[in-house]
Formats: sequence, structure tokens, C-alpha cells
Amino acid sequence: QVQLAESGGGSVQAGGSLRLSCAASRYTYSGRCMGWFRQAPGKEREGVAVISWNGIISYADSVKGRFTISRDNAKNTLYLQLNSLKPEDTGMYYCAAGSWYCGIGADFAYWGQGTQVTVSS
Repeated sequence: QVQLAESGGGSVQAGGSLRLSCAASRYTYSGRCMGWFRQAPGKEREGVAVISWNGIISYADSVKGRFTISRDNAKNTLYLQLNSLKPEDTGMYYCAAGSWYCGIGADFAYWGQGTQVTVSS
């Protein structure tokens, strides 16, 4: 069963915080690299952060020091803490599941429907 369901998006002012969650089925979570991606209107989708099954993490330079990715393997849930948000962080945020190989440029086979994050100045 393939399931990835994001939640936690919303509208905040610049400098604010949000916490995104991604609830996954065991099939789409266990043993896999998990990642967060985002897409702003008129722009290509970009990788934000990824985390391997054993906790190795990579971030895009644009979010380092502001965003934190984590996973709870007992709950099959992926998280993204977004702090010090900027208007340029606005976009649809997607949760994705890959294979054992983990990196922002890796192949992610499964995707959620996305949750909208809007940051106003």
C-alpha cells in the first residue's frame, strides 16, 4: 500500500515557524530514504532536505540553519520544522519516499499530494 499524506502547512508572516508532517504507510517508509521537496509557482520543484533510514541528513543550502528534518521510525512519520521563514520559502511542500540510496538528487518513487506553505512579508 502506497501512502504519503502531508499536513501542517499554512500561512505565516516572515520570521514565523511551521511544522510539517508526513504520515506514511509501512511499505512507503520502512528502510527508505525520505525527503521534502517544494515547488513555487512558475518554478521547478527543488529538494529541501532528505534523511536516510539511519538518520543521515542533507539540506539544500537555502534552508540550512533554518529547517530541520527528522523522522520517527516507530510512527512511520517524517517531519520538517520550518523556522525563520522567508517569503521565498512559499510553495507547495511535498513528502517523498525513495530507496536505500539517499541524497537530494536521488530518485524518489513515491510522492504525497503536498501541503501549501505561504509566507508573507
